[in-house]
Amino acid sequence: MRKFVLAAALAMISTAALAQTVPVNGEIVKINEAQAKITLKHDAITNLDMGAMKMVFTVADPEMLTQVKVGDLVIFEADRINGKLTIVKLQPRT
Repeated sequence: MRKFVLAAALAMISTAALAQTVPVNGEIVKINEAQAKITLKHDAITNLDMGAMKMVFTVADPEMLTQVKVGDLVIFEADRINGKLTIVKLQPRT
């Protein structure tokens, strides 16, 4: 039983280590501050096995939406949090 618990713990640690977010280029298409959502046209998001497309994301911190506007080019990082695709970092692309 101890070996099983140890193996399960190691598997969870290695999975967490692989689930790192990566910077992705995107363009803001729409902002919905009331629902804390943003629509981005983005490049591939490798940590989520997602190709380039346009889609809606929830934002981890609604304050991020006050720092950008529609049409801005951005660099962002996304992750799956509680089953939702969520922007965890967002900054203007320079």
